[in-house]
Amino acid sequence: MSSSTIRRTKQEKSHSSKAAQFSKGVAKAAGGTILTVTMLSSSVVAGGLVGLAISFRNLPDVRMLRNYAPNQTSYIYDIEGKLLDRLHGEANREVVKLDQVAPELKRAVLAIEDSDFYAHRGINPPSVGRAFLANFQEGEVVEGASTITMQLVKNLFLSPERAYSRKLAEAVLAIRVEQIFSKDQILEMYLNNVYWGHNNYGAETAAKSYFRKSASELNLAEAAMMAGIIQSPEYYSPFQNYEETKERQAIVLNRMEQLGWITAAEEAAALKQPLWVGEPTTWKDSKLPYVTEAVVAELEKRFGSDQVIGGGLRIQTTVDSELQQIAKETVEEAHRRLRRQGLDKSQMALVAVDPRTHFVKAMVGGTDYEESQFNRVTQALRQPGSSFKPFVYYTAFASGKFTPSSTIVDAPVRYRSGTAEGYYEPKNYSGEYAGKVSLRNALTNSRNVPAVKLGQKVGIENVIEVARTLGIESPLRPVVSLPLGARGVKPLEMAGAYATFANNGWYSKPTMIVRVTDSEGNVVLNNQPDPKLVLNQWAVASLNSVLQNVIQQGTGAAAQIGRPAAGKTGTTDSNRDVWFIGYVPQLATAVWIGNDNYEPLVAGATGGRYAAPVWRNFMKQALIEVPVQNFPSPKSFQPPKPD
Repeated sequence: MSSSTIRRTKQEKSHSSKAAQFSKGVAKAAGGTILTVTMLSSSVVAGGLVGLAISFRNLPDVRMLRNYAPNQTSYIYDIEGKLLDRLHGEANREVVKLDQVAPELKRAVLAIEDSDFYAHRGINPPSVGRAFLANFQEGEVVEGASTITMQLVKNLFLSPERAYSRKLAEAVLAIRVEQIFSKDQILEMYLNNVYWGHNNYGAETAAKSYFRKSASELNLAEAAMMAGIIQSPEYYSPFQNYEETKERQAIVLNRMEQLGWITAAEEAAALKQPLWVGEPTTWKDSKLPYVTEAVVAELEKRFGSDQVIGGGLRIQTTVDSELQQIAKETVEEAHRRLRRQGLDKSQMALVAVDPRTHFVKAMVGGTDYEESQFNRVTQALRQPGSSFKPFVYYTAFASGKFTPSSTIVDAPVRYRSGTAEGYYEPKNYSGEYAGKVSLRNALTNSRNVPAVKLGQKVGIENVIEVARTLGIESPLRPVVSLPLGARGVKPLEMAGAYATFANNGWYSKPTMIVRVTDSEGNVVLNNQPDPKLVLNQWAVASLNSVLQNVIQQGTGAAAQIGRPAAGKTGTTDSNRDVWFIGYVPQLATAVWIGNDNYEPLVAGATGGRYAAPVWRNFMKQALIEVPVQNFPSPKSFQPPKPD
């Protein structure tokens, strides 16, 4: 062997020896560091506990967790259970029991966050050293030093600031929590409170957002991914960074395998499994915004905003999504037609009510929700015009003094009033007078003078009482012109009132809500219909007979749908509001068209010309699978006796 070779060999041995010594030194240093950190942690915790013991009174009472009810997302559904909207504040959360969380997710979370959870009593000083070593070996944070109990109390009671005093407070509160609650109770609270990104709090909401399934249905691959997200939810989100998500998932699976909680084969299989992630569910727009906002407004009056937004309510509405879609498309198509006619600013409202239950089945509060969120069905007060006349005619029939065959003189008349002129002189829309006419003829052709005269004969106060009985709550004044719809009402009120005519006098308060339950399934509101007979049935049947004539041969001829239907047109002075409200025994629908600024539509605009075709187009589609049904005949009932 040459001298140069010998020297090179000695140098290599020397380098090898130094490398070995360096490795041993690193290991020794690491071990010493771990020991030092562990001892220091124990000392710090112990010393801190003594210090904090003096100020126990300043810490929260963890016993309040016995009655702790975190804010939960409320859900709104249609009549068939189709999800329409989620209601929540900052926290989008759905609370579940521990046994409703997949075992795979529980193991994955414990593996990466606190593998000694079931062994320690709230704090675990040795875990600090182990976490340091694990993170040092991986070159990144793969295991946390805080226990799950400490994380829980931090999230519930303490500020997020990184301070020595806060860490000691965590330790004290964690010990207290462990003294009062079982491990399973603590883990359940943790899994329902931990933040999982994209405004998802708790395992159930996160699972539905990331995988479109419940937390109970997660498999190992999905569970490992979710457990990995906890450390940095937005960064490890599969919606933001799928590759980083997979890498983090691999760390969780490896930790589970090291602990012996899964096999190497299970680890490998989970790593290969693709993750079919869903989409963020938070802050998504409502599918039926006019409906859901009206529902929220109704519930807030009853329960308050906090309970509705954060109470975890399950709200079943009365709305039929299929009918709602038909209504929406009908309004949009009608609005396009009006725009072609130069009515660019016009607005429209449509609401359909089931007369048998008075459930609102469809509601469109305007032509475009994005442009205007004002719900004209529930919020707008608009003059109903001649569509108010049926209340007058019903009052007359119910008095026992009039029948549809009774006559009245259609001729000029003048009444004293409080106007500047000092009198009120009603006029027919056509400007002509027919002389002596039957009440049937007068209503069929919507003559104004007979309606005003009839109102005086039966008493305006009595007409108002009938309107109130039928659910009209808007202000009504006993003025001579009231029979011509001189006071503003809401389209929903009119639809509900006409629905009572359709149901031959049986009334329930119109509602958009069938039932509300809390997160535990307890019923907190039950709106099952409780109809009451509020009208004289002979008088209603007589009115229905006349209102069928309105569609068959009167002002509502454009509303013919090929089956028995009744209804009434409405047109106000200066053509500011046009209406058609009509019904079959199974569905009552009101259509209103006008301008939000109360400007007139166009000259010659009437309810029969503009609103009736919209009603017809909606009803023909809505009733395709609904059997034809006749209204009861007046002969089926006994006429009332005059007072």
